Amino acid sequence: MRRALVVSLLVVVAASCGGGELSMSDYTERVAVVVDRASQQYGELVASPQGAVLIAAAEETANYSPQDLQTALDRVREIEAEVEESIAAIEPPEQVAELHNRFFTFGEGFISAQEALATRAGTAAGWEELSESSEMNAYRAALAKDKQDCFDFRSELNAISEQRGDLTETPWIPSDLKEVFRVFLGCDGYPENPNDLYRPPPAATS
Repeated sequence: MRRALVVSLLVVVAASCGGGELSMSDYTERVAVVVDRASQQYGELVASPQGAVLIAAAEETANYSPQDLQTALDRVREIEAEVEESIAAIEPPEQVAELHNRFFTFGEGFISAQEALATRAGTAAGWEELSESSEMNAYRAALAKDKQDCFDFRSELNAISEQRGDLTETPWIPSDLKEVFRVFLGCDGYPENPNDLYRPPPAATS
């Protein structure tokens, strides 16, 4: 799952906002609950017999069928949808609105590729057929782009932090905040090489 399911956690440490909008502490709590729940659900999924296929290496795919992948991806989409619905109900404080929107934007291209792969997996006769399909190629490309976007975003935030430790002059942080925010992106949870994902087991290509 995108970002939230690579154990991403947004932590905002700041003074509470005034007025009637959501305070920073309340905002932090609500976001943490959503992300923690999604991470727990995904962890339970990949640890289960039904979801282990999601992290299976090529030599392990012989233990599963493409239809197992469809079932697992359908469950991933359910978790993603829960995150999207919960995040949509959270109105971020003005100070972090831009960061919030960038971090929690679920790309339609990635979701479409994931859903198309799940559908194709449901009809594939085997891993070789699925691996060579246009849906798998599109999914691998979308995942690779999403991984790169994650690292780019993290690098950007690190650069800002190095240039200005208090982050008070960034567009989303006003000068009256007492503390800085920190964002921990779980980019390292992506596959090392998305192009190697869900390849057929060695026996299938011999």
